[in-house]
Amino acid sequence: MGNNLANNMDKIRIIKTEQDYKEALKLVEKLIICDPNPDSPKGEQLNLLAILIQDYEARAFPEILPNPIEAIKFRMEQAELKPADLIPYIGSRSRVSEILSGKRQLTLDMVKALSDGLGIPAKVLIKKPDEKEETEYQNWDNRLVAEMEARGYFGSASIKKSGKIELLKNFFSLVSSPAQMVGMLRKSSYRSSPLTDKHALSAWANRVLKKAQKVKITKKYKHGTIDINFLQELVKLSAKENSPILAQEYLKKYGIVLVIEPHFSKTYLDGAAILVNKDNPIIGLTLRYDRLDNFWFTILHELAHIVRHYDSGISLFFDEIEGIKAIDLDEKEKEADALAEDIILPKAKWEISPARLIPSSMAANSLANELGVHIALVAGQIRHKGNKYVYLNKIVNESKVRNYFPNEKWNK
Repeated sequence: MGNNLANNMDKIRIIKTEQDYKEALKLVEKLIICDPNPDSPKGEQLNLLAILIQDYEARAFPEILPNPIEAIKFRMEQAELKPADLIPYIGSRSRVSEILSGKRQLTLDMVKALSDGLGIPAKVLIKKPDEKEETEYQNWDNRLVAEMEARGYFGSASIKKSGKIELLKNFFSLVSSPAQMVGMLRKSSYRSSPLTDKHALSAWANRVLKKAQKVKITKKYKHGTIDINFLQELVKLSAKENSPILAQEYLKKYGIVLVIEPHFSKTYLDGAAILVNKDNPIIGLTLRYDRLDNFWFTILHELAHIVRHYDSGISLFFDEIEGIKAIDLDEKEKEADALAEDIILPKAKWEISPARLIPSSMAANSLANELGVHIALVAGQIRHKGNKYVYLNKIVNESKVRNYFPNEKWNK
């Protein structure tokens, strides 16, 4: 297509290269600015370009563009807009309702107004609702869907009776569509293996959102509540017998929902901070490692994200706590690690502790008593800080967590 596309709109061809794609997008933007009548030559060119762009994206990109209506709803949620706030862009209250319910399609005027006013890319808004959706569902790995069914994600429905596509549609429609989830995933911070199945990641996150919705919580989170004192008091709960449950209750009092959901076989997550609803941030934990030190470090790490990155514009932080080299971390992850480490074992205490030189159980126990935390947490930090993973194995590995959440289906 190349220069022919830019110089002669009458010779629009199939998009074959990334350069063709970029030029097509530029031309779409120019046509939208012209605001052509849909039945005019330019209007027909715009429709044709939209089809060609969608065709190229379906071939070139594994993730489809969001559904236009879901993209609008997601933007409304981000900006805390009500349907009435869309009237200046769409028209009357009844027309807004028709658009959001899918009963009426967006006009070129609406596309231009929403693109200019709300910052939603025109290439998303000109996409026909639900187009290629079934193809996207069909691309999901059958083994992943089977695992979702085995874990009860679809309730009483089954692949045999309903089919894969119908199951996935229903699963995502109750909380957020795959398009919304894709939008959130694209605004995420990944600290996880490049081998992670993104479909499995979206299924896990959606399941966590569903679980969080079922939690009865009246308290709204107030940004600024979490400080050093808050975290220090929280981590001291680790010394108590049922500390995982106490942590869940403690966070709930401050408007934070802690959800436990095992990881998928194609994900390597320890936890995530989900800031989709800032009134009630969500921490999701997988308990991939059935160890108390990992449980507490991950909670503190995710809380650090809420503290430091609440207004960063990122909706989700996915974290693989173990197995990631420090050199591979971005600044946000390094900040979260540093805060979590200092809460469990303050640097000043570590510098003068005998445990720094002699990583014995006696030294770990003494330091844990001084700090008022469980010995497993201190043992975990001694192993990490000194890179001495051959020590204190018994203390770390005997402190289990999953038994506090017997209703979950744990991977064996």
